[in-house]
Amino acid sequence: MPRILNVTPMSDYKLQLKYDTNETKIFDVSPYIEGSWFGLLKDESYFKTVHITGGGRGIEWEDGQDIAPHELYEQSI
Repeated sequence: MPRILNVTPMSDYKLQLKYDTNETKIFDVSPYIEGSWFGLLKDESYFKTVHITGGGRGIEWEDGQDIAPHELYEQSI
């Protein structure tokens, strides 16, 4: 799995992901924003706290919400 070099929160609950393969992809988080756990991401200021974890292996938010690295890569455009 490629490593994430940079994650940038965008409008409409999307993330721009730059990978060590020289690829830049866009991942739509909006389908995940449901319930009490992922629902916290509806707050735009909280959504913007996303950061890279594990030396580029994944991303997460301050309270620990995360999306599997393979989902990020395979379901991004």
